[in-house]
Amino acid sequence: GDGNLHVNIIKGELDDKTWNEKLPLGIREIFDLCKSLGGTISGEHGIGLVQMPYMDVMLTEKHFELMRGIKKTFDPNGILNPGKIF
Repeated sequence: GDGNLHVNIIKGELDDKTWNEKLPLGIREIFDLCKSLGGTISGEHGIGLVQMPYMDVMLTEKHFELMRGIKKTFDPNGILNPGKIF
């Protein structure tokens, strides 16, 4: 294998309100642990929409600025991959 870990968090018996409150905290905790162990939050498919709110775990504002600049250079009208991260 290539070291990817695919995590599925089980709701169990939590009610929807509690689940929706705790899930983002749990995801962030898992991603923080991945980073502390030298891993990343993406695999073979790159960053997906689920990981998007947690990109700050791995990247700095400088990274975001660079990616926005690249996007603007190659897609000045914002027509490629609309509604996605970059």
